[in-house]
Amino acid sequence: MPPAAAAAAAAPALRLSLSPPPHPHRRLRPGGATVSAATSAVPPPRRPRPPTPAAAAAAVGSESSTVNRVHGGERRRRRRRGADLRRDDEEGGAEAAPLGVRDYIERSRDLVRPDDAPPRWFSPLECGARMNGSPLLLFLPGIDGVGVGLIRHHERLGKIFDIWCLHIPVMDRTPFEDLIEYVERTVKSEKLKSPEKPIYLVGESIGACLALAVAARNPEIDLILILANPATSFPNSQLQSLSAFLDAVPEPLHVTIPYFFSLLGGNSMRMTSSYVGGDLSLEEAIRTFSESLNDALPFLSFLVEVLPKESLLWKLRMLRLASSFVNSRLHAVKAETLILASGRDELLPSREEAERLSGTLPNCRIRHFKDNGHTIFLEGGIDLVTIIKGAGYYRRSRQINYVSDYLLPTPNELQKVIEDYRLINFASSPVMLSTLEDGKIVKGLEGIPNKGPTILVGYHMLLGLELGPLATTFLNERGILLRGIAHPFMFNRTSEKLMPDSASFDRYRIMGAVPVSATNLYRLLSQKCFVLLYPGGAREALHRKGEQYKLFWPKQSEFVRMASSFGATIIPFGVIGEDDICELLLDYDDLVKVPFYDILDKRINEAAVRVRADFNGEVGNQDLYAPGCCRDPGRFYFLFGKPIETRGRKQELRDKAKAQELYMDVKCEVERCLAYLQEKREKDPYRNIFPRTLFQLINGFNVEVPTFDL
Repeated sequence: MPPAAAAAAAAPALRLSLSPPPHPHRRLRPGGATVSAATSAVPPPRRPRPPTPAAAAAAVGSESSTVNRVHGGERRRRRRRGADLRRDDEEGGAEAAPLGVRDYIERSRDLVRPDDAPPRWFSPLECGARMNGSPLLLFLPGIDGVGVGLIRHHERLGKIFDIWCLHIPVMDRTPFEDLIEYVERTVKSEKLKSPEKPIYLVGESIGACLALAVAARNPEIDLILILANPATSFPNSQLQSLSAFLDAVPEPLHVTIPYFFSLLGGNSMRMTSSYVGGDLSLEEAIRTFSESLNDALPFLSFLVEVLPKESLLWKLRMLRLASSFVNSRLHAVKAETLILASGRDELLPSREEAERLSGTLPNCRIRHFKDNGHTIFLEGGIDLVTIIKGAGYYRRSRQINYVSDYLLPTPNELQKVIEDYRLINFASSPVMLSTLEDGKIVKGLEGIPNKGPTILVGYHMLLGLELGPLATTFLNERGILLRGIAHPFMFNRTSEKLMPDSASFDRYRIMGAVPVSATNLYRLLSQKCFVLLYPGGAREALHRKGEQYKLFWPKQSEFVRMASSFGATIIPFGVIGEDDICELLLDYDDLVKVPFYDILDKRINEAAVRVRADFNGEVGNQDLYAPGCCRDPGRFYFLFGKPIETRGRKQELRDKAKAQELYMDVKCEVERCLAYLQEKREKDPYRNIFPRTLFQLINGFNVEVPTFDL
């Protein structure tokens, strides 16, 4: 939706596009009572018929534009706070300091003034330039209707989406079904313009009901729904009895009821601009608490403006109708759906509702946020872009392309991953060795090439314990992001339900893991990536007792000829230490003898995509299970063998015999690395965690712990 020239010149914080009203609006009389336009002195406009798709596209394209300005002191206030812009290497733009509830109020002031205007779309100017091919994102607000609920996320979202936010004026009385038609017309017209792109509907509370209703009526349109605390649970909430109680409460005292403060406030400390998530120090907690107290009074005053008693009663009635309308049509929703459920939602039973919807909708996933309130998008520590990336919901075409649709992790995302692995890195104190071109083994990653395409081919330890230290060390020492070829189980919706946390695999997707397939390997190599490949796959990572450091590779070459097509460098590597850090107490053969385990086994392996199901022998024995382990922490040792160049050998390696010979050379090199490490670690005086910890207590925890002599 192109902005007007005047809007571009003035550079306000919001640009607003008006569209014709989809229904006869109601007007306000001086006394404050609402009357239908049909009873007024002026004849109401005739309700237009639903436009044809072509007419709808033309209508949206010709909508007039107007501009809403925000408070002129916005930028000065930010400078007084000491906000600075930092470079975002991933997305090529500046990322502003985090915003809080006061920013939400200031941006909303001009939008909540009573008027007779209809609902309309606006696009926040702070979104800035976006990448080519970005899909459309329509934000459908909650009960406040302002449309600025994504203010904390505008800047990052605006780099990968074309964002339109729906604004519903305070005194607007548009029925729910008319709102559905309005959003539906926009969806259809934009789909005509970009038929290959998905359209994202991001809704919170009643906005989530609106998104579900549009999806139910248009199952043939490629929609992706991101729903925060959907109000489909209204019949099971305490809001049911609130309408009758409000009739007896004079205005504006209705905002003093705790429900209303939590309605838009949620967790007030998390909504401050100084709260960015994570654990707070004492000083940070005091500052955040003080800021939340200072924000409480202006926020309460703002609630009076945005939710006068009459409007609130109207919204509650609409909530009841919306939940009833949507719940009767959930069976028709076919769109990909991601539900964000808050654990401390005081308005709605969001956690329980998320589970109910997940069992009803055929293509639905959940992300739980146990410490967040109802207005989750306004709270700190929540990054909607990271959530979408982690869930694997970002794509720019009909089917997700795990290479071209991948967004590089931001510094904050990388830091979060490093923090997640900090404990295992400390406990395992990994030793990294690499081999130079002349065959000399050196400490560190000096033997790793600087450029791709490169394939690291190695042994997969029990449960993939080496992945964290391996990925974080490459990032810290060489700035290299490893793109792992992963088991499809990590991308399966049903698999998430078997995990203690549905977001267990999100970190791997953020770090660039892709489902195993020849197509994905081809795409990664064509982009000159560093690819992490385990030919032994799940059979190695979930091996049985006594099988540590045994390779379960297919007999035939699987990657050599593709590597030669791109001139990729192959680096064999071995890693040991699983037998020092854990002991396998119960393997798959033991678990199948446990009573009733067959029920869990069936759920796990029926949900999983079978890799190499047509292979004979142990390679095809890919049953997934959760092994029982225990042990005192030991140490991990990595050895990267001599790089094997395939550049210039494409014609030679087309010969199956030559490719098979190179494949066996790679396998033998991995076995040699494993044998070398098992022998040398016996001479490491710091193999056990206790001497390592003593060394660090004396010399400092930032000092590298020594190991055996090379």
